[in-house]
Amino acid sequence: MNGAEPTPTSPDDLVRLRLDLAYDGTDFSGWAIQPRLRTVQGELEAALATVFRKHGPPPRLTVAGRTDVGVHALGQVVHFDLTPGQLASLDRPHRGGLRSPSLGPDALGRRLNGIAGLKSDIVVTRSSIADEGFDARFSALWRRYEYRIADPAALHDPRRRNHTLWHPADLDIEAMDAAARALLGLHDFASYCRPRPGATTIRTLQRFEWRRDDDGVLVATLQADAFCHSMVRALVGACVAVGERRMPAQRPAGIRDETTRTSEFIVMPARGLTLLEVGYPGAAELAERAIQTRTRRQAADSGSFDNDDPID
Repeated sequence: MNGAEPTPTSPDDLVRLRLDLAYDGTDFSGWAIQPRLRTVQGELEAALATVFRKHGPPPRLTVAGRTDVGVHALGQVVHFDLTPGQLASLDRPHRGGLRSPSLGPDALGRRLNGIAGLKSDIVVTRSSIADEGFDARFSALWRRYEYRIADPAALHDPRRRNHTLWHPADLDIEAMDAAARALLGLHDFASYCRPRPGATTIRTLQRFEWRRDDDGVLVATLQADAFCHSMVRALVGACVAVGERRMPAQRPAGIRDETTRTSEFIVMPARGLTLLEVGYPGAAELAERAIQTRTRRQAADSGSFDNDDPID
């Protein structure tokens, strides 16, 4: 043998990077990699493979919350781990011994955005070395979503057609807002979640409210510690039934308390839904939050798929 065997990289040697992302979900088959389908994770991991093609296996991404077909994001967050060699490769001289001003962890996003496939419907808005203990998924305190609906009283802007649901009936926003606020708190939201074997449906809905923007578009804002499968679009659907006067404003809370699926409302289409932001604690609390969340999830659903409208 020539030379010593390479020393395996231990987890303690890895450096964690954080990427903040925005994307238009219209032409993606959701976040998660799927065979022969274009996904956000697939495009981004392919770009990372290009960046690190000479420096070991490509990084794998951990995301704050998986999104479904057609769902958009302005504040998605991911992390991945690099070996010391991969990290050093970001700051190596290029042609002629010159260092590129676009290299380094803080500017990796510009490199990724310049790779084919990441120049239009995915944008890396920030790249940085993560704080110690950071986990994009388990350190999160909350996820915030927005859902947009244009009823006949609102402006129907064709530029927003892939980001706003056009609804044919007039909607009573005051009744919808009352119904939304009655749903707040720590509850079992099984009535509003597509069931997954072994998964908990207990969530804390921290914020749910409706308003009209300057164009008259109805905008729902929802925030929770995490959302289970289809929860956001189901909650919006119940409120739309209230807004159409097909359901009294107190009925959505009653449906929640029954904890069984119902046909009294429809789950709304994905196009109006955007992940706005993921909230994290201060740097000193990141690791402890990740431990708490992971322990709670394991106890609640024995390691099941966790969060956020993950497929919503």
